[in-house]
Amino acid sequence: MTHPDITARVRPRIVVVGLGPGDPGLVSVQTAAAIEVAAVRFARTSRHPSVSLLGPPGTFTTFDDVYESAARLDDVYPEIVERLVAAAARYGEIVYAVPGSPLVAERTVELLRVERRVEVEIHPAMSFLDLAWHRLGVDPVATGAQMVDGQRFARQAAGLPGPLLVSQCDSSLVLSDIKLTLDEGPDVTVLARLGLPDESVSVVAWDDLDRLVAPDHLTTLWIPALAAPVAAELVRLDELMHILRERCPWDRRQTHQSLTRHLLEETYEVLEAIELETVRSHGYCFQIELTQRALQAGFAVREVPIVFRDRRHGHSKMSPRIAIEAFLVLPQLRWGRTRR
Repeated sequence: MTHPDITARVRPRIVVVGLGPGDPGLVSVQTAAAIEVAAVRFARTSRHPSVSLLGPPGTFTTFDDVYESAARLDDVYPEIVERLVAAAARYGEIVYAVPGSPLVAERTVELLRVERRVEVEIHPAMSFLDLAWHRLGVDPVATGAQMVDGQRFARQAAGLPGPLLVSQCDSSLVLSDIKLTLDEGPDVTVLARLGLPDESVSVVAWDDLDRLVAPDHLTTLWIPALAAPVAAELVRLDELMHILRERCPWDRRQTHQSLTRHLLEETYEVLEAIELETVRSHGYCFQIELTQRALQAGFAVREVPIVFRDRRHGHSKMSPRIAIEAFLVLPQLRWGRTRR
């Protein structure tokens, strides 16, 4: 009979450690000890000031080549995990070092924690968040601060009024994308290379975000408030469309040509049933009357409201004539008197 403790140790083991926010002096004693006793060492990237703790170049393996060869950033992390699992299976136990804390914004660790082929041991570490809150003089709990990924800013910040701490601001292109989500934004605090000798904390205007800031992989933004939150409904609709295209086999097969026949058939059926030629309403009432006729004809009506919270320009199309028409037509629709 096999002892249960022996069975539990059959799986290869990956020890995950964090290299802290930057300064090697901020790396924990526990992390340093785990690295020292490890025979086989891996680092997610060589672009970190504390990666030298793993030893001279050539004595440990990085995954910089995965970043360079992957077509999409989302393809990088599963590939790193597969390589780590294979290495653990080969050597029995390895150490995997990541920037900052393994438990903060570390996608590879999220994937490893649900990986059944290996045993994963995680050593907590100081995150860049600790230094960020200290430099900003902010209590994140008291202020209700939320952290978002700069490379997914439009989606993750949708509908959020702030304050926001924005990580992964590693290129001017990312900063430009963030800036273009709003016509106007507040002054932004730029936190760069926290904990290192060349650390800097500066405030820049929203329009200068991608002009005056030279970002790198240790750049973070603090946005105290957004007067007009990014339109949540439109962003989430766009995200849903992308998800369906990527994950739904039926959606992936569809083209404009394949959908045209069904679209035309459904359109003609609806137009014939609601007797479009007899509609006399205009503007706002036109929409309401079409909805009412569709319901009367037995069609199902589904509405997803879209609220343009960030609209600040333009004029309402509502006029006195439309208001009077609504006053007269809506009661008739209520009693079904618009049908001939």
